[in-house]
Amino acid sequence: MEENDLRTGILVKDGATSHNAEESHSLLEVCQQPELKCTSSDWKAPAIILGFECLESMAFNGVATNLVVYIRSVLHGGIASSASTVSLWYGTSFFVPILGAVMADAYWGNYKTVLISLTMYLLGMVLITVGAFIPSAPALCNLNPCPSSKGTQNVIFFSGLYLTAVGCGGVRSALLPLGADQFNNENGVDMQKRRNFFSLFYISVIFGVITSGTIVVWIQENVSWALGYGIATTCIALALVGFVVGTPTIRRREPSGSPVKSIFQVIAAACKNMDLALPADSSLLYEATSKNAHTSESKLAHTDDFRFLDKAAVISDLRLDNRSSQNSWRICTITQVEELKILMRLLPIWATGVLFGAAISQMHTTFIQQGIVMNTKIGSLSIPPASLYSFEVICVVLWVLLVNRVIVPATRTCFASGVELTQLQRIGIGRFLMIFAMAMAALLEKKRLQSVQHGEQLSIVWQLPQYFVIAGAECFAVITQLEFFHGQAPDSMKSMLTALALLTVAVGNYLSSAMITLVAGVTRAWHSPGWIPDDLNEGHLDYFYWCLTAISFVNFLVYIYFASKYKLKKIIMHG
Repeated sequence: MEENDLRTGILVKDGATSHNAEESHSLLEVCQQPELKCTSSDWKAPAIILGFECLESMAFNGVATNLVVYIRSVLHGGIASSASTVSLWYGTSFFVPILGAVMADAYWGNYKTVLISLTMYLLGMVLITVGAFIPSAPALCNLNPCPSSKGTQNVIFFSGLYLTAVGCGGVRSALLPLGADQFNNENGVDMQKRRNFFSLFYISVIFGVITSGTIVVWIQENVSWALGYGIATTCIALALVGFVVGTPTIRRREPSGSPVKSIFQVIAAACKNMDLALPADSSLLYEATSKNAHTSESKLAHTDDFRFLDKAAVISDLRLDNRSSQNSWRICTITQVEELKILMRLLPIWATGVLFGAAISQMHTTFIQQGIVMNTKIGSLSIPPASLYSFEVICVVLWVLLVNRVIVPATRTCFASGVELTQLQRIGIGRFLMIFAMAMAALLEKKRLQSVQHGEQLSIVWQLPQYFVIAGAECFAVITQLEFFHGQAPDSMKSMLTALALLTVAVGNYLSSAMITLVAGVTRAWHSPGWIPDDLNEGHLDYFYWCLTAISFVNFLVYIYFASKYKLKKIIMHG
């Protein structure tokens, strides 16, 4: 839909009518920044960033993939406490990006944020490796419970673990935006290059996950934990050296100010203007003129929801006489108001992502613990349970190919208008698949417990179907949600909303940790040893999975409601 607004002299475009609705913003960008030339960029700096991400992914997953096994077997943590500890650490590593994004936008910029975070990252990895070198109690312990590891080893290891989480979170908040900065949004060729960059960035993450989930995990369990962590530390060291050496080729932008300040300005102005009446004509609301506006940012068209926030842009004669329009704490532009509205529209979608994240986090905790008590032998080959995460990652790639080569063309054929699945529809499919993934895990656990009662041990191969389905949920929901949040974000909030999308993983892991701890404690008090005891053969992990299945079903219904009400953003261009 296109319409000429005769009152404001602008061209309004509705993002819902483009070939890919949520990506319409990038298609409407024009050459607005005088410091940038509309010429095609080369791949030198992006190649460095892609190599950086590959090494960082290997390092992070070299720690994360087998962490629950290390805490359980070396530090002698309990089943529930190990799962809770890992969930808390995962949550921290995905919570920090929201803070890193604010620092990058307001103070440091993306380049400096990556450099500072990477230094912390390396220090944390060194401490983890040193902690692994310290002799601990024997890995095989027949006592119940096993004696905990030495205090010094715990202090060093967990200090390094959380320092790594902070450094990793800072890198995540700024590395992807830094890579996108290497391309000119105003150049058509560069826009296509940037899309390819996002795809290659994800492939780099995948490569790191597979490498660490096979080679590094095998070394940790069969050779030495210290050597495995040492390899991960070396990856971060190489990433730091390569990043510093490649500095001259990296395009850097200065921080543009925190979007958090703008949000509070809108709230403050709306509260101060509560007594003012809203004009019937929205074009009478305040908007900065071209010479006063930040030309690097697109203006947003007015929408009718959350009308109480529009009072922040109401113009009064008294305000104009006193030149108060220069005070952003008393009057804000329509664009500022619409930025806050976008954030408020995204929050319900984000909230459903939290519950989705709590379910998908089982891959790193209870799925692995379930695999440990299964038969890990396939012929003469022993399969580490944590390495099945690599299988899930491969399945994600297969799902991506399936979606792009089969599902998307099929939808274009089925729909008369030739349109494809929207991003909101894809996220909904991911939410739906999670219901089946949790149900499959519950059924498998029930079958495993039955086999134990008959003196048999179920093969770990039975876990593969649930990993395959959860990979489909990740493909549709996690990846698409990052794209959706980035596409819906205003220019001034790109880093913040991308970090907000990552925050669903963090809060989901925190929620998973709380749920595991609560369920283990309540069920133990109700009927010992509870659903999630140290010996899973004596518990009922399947009951916990059924609870997650029910939660995922309700979460899917809630998502459908808010997605059906969601209004895509509209941007305006002076015509």
